[in-house]
Amino acid sequence: MLLEFIGAIVVAVGAGGFAHFAQRVAGGRLPIWIVPASAGGAMIAFVVYMEYTWAGRIVDQLPEEATLVSRNATTAWFRPWTYAWPLTNRMTVVDHRFDRRNPEHPDLVISRVVLLGRWEPGRPVPVVVDCAAGRRADLSASVVIGEDGAIEGADWLRLAPDDPLLGALCAETS
Repeated sequence: MLLEFIGAIVVAVGAGGFAHFAQRVAGGRLPIWIVPASAGGAMIAFVVYMEYTWAGRIVDQLPEEATLVSRNATTAWFRPWTYAWPLTNRMTVVDHRFDRRNPEHPDLVISRVVLLGRWEPGRPVPVVVDCAAGRRADLSASVVIGEDGAIEGADWLRLAPDDPLLGALCAETS
């Protein structure tokens, strides 16, 4: 966040400096307000650009084993352009490096889901998905994995058949 703030200041100073230079070269024929307007416009454009590209930049940096399963797009009155082009503010990623299966329960997949949000650190959440029953549960302290691989004490949530999390984790068992 601090680096983006510094970047916005640098962009504003650069655009204002360029406008000031253009005003001097034009012999004062450009209006005086061109300098602060250029600085402010460049700063707004930079902030909008950074807001709209953060999700793509994060996805590009994900490891090869990670799968993006959902994006949350939002609109806001104080960002009127988001009504035309909604802004991604959260994403959910499955990190397949943590996928685990038990041969005795092949329909159960334990993995790590990472919740990503703008201006927030990524939050890894261990989950178990029951591919046969179409449900998932977070692996909390109350969940016990038995010696045979059975999951006990889980608070299961039913998923829609076309849920992207099911598609990402259950593709091998289908």
